[in-house]
Amino acid sequence: MALVTERDERLYILAAFAIFLATIEYMVPKPFPFMRLGLANLPILISLAIFTPRQVLLLTLYKVLGQGLLQGTLFSYIFLFSIIGTFTGSLVMLAIHRLLGRWAGLVGISVCGAFAGNLMRLYLARYVLFGEQVWIIAPPFLIMGLISSLLLGIFAASFLKKSSWCNSIPEAGT
Repeated sequence: MALVTERDERLYILAAFAIFLATIEYMVPKPFPFMRLGLANLPILISLAIFTPRQVLLLTLYKVLGQGLLQGTLFSYIFLFSIIGTFTGSLVMLAIHRLLGRWAGLVGISVCGAFAGNLMRLYLARYVLFGEQVWIIAPPFLIMGLISSLLLGIFAASFLKKSSWCNSIPEAGT
């Protein structure tokens, strides 16, 4: 039995892709350090359809740690925003996928995950950075999250329909 399975290899590829997208996204100017387009969440969204919940959470951890290491934010408040927002979004997406996946679809799951993660970031920003004035930035922050999560959900759904790479992943345990 191999120590690293084909499923593990694919998980590592998605983790590398998430870190790559996080690096690309880091280069995009943003009005607030914790405001992101969410591009690096695309592999997490795709992983919902092909991996177990444990593997999705492991991918989430790889993404957040890799992003923090490469961007030099691992021991900063930005990392706190990243890890809490990303895990909140991932947990919400996992829950909706497990409970309502056939009705919600990846677009709905993506929007709900982004909304949950962004609400958590706004909540943190209220107590860590801005105080009560955080609600001034909430509308554009949430609108940007809605638009980007809609686009990511559409892309992920289309990718999963057409991808032989994703559809050829062996079942867990094989």
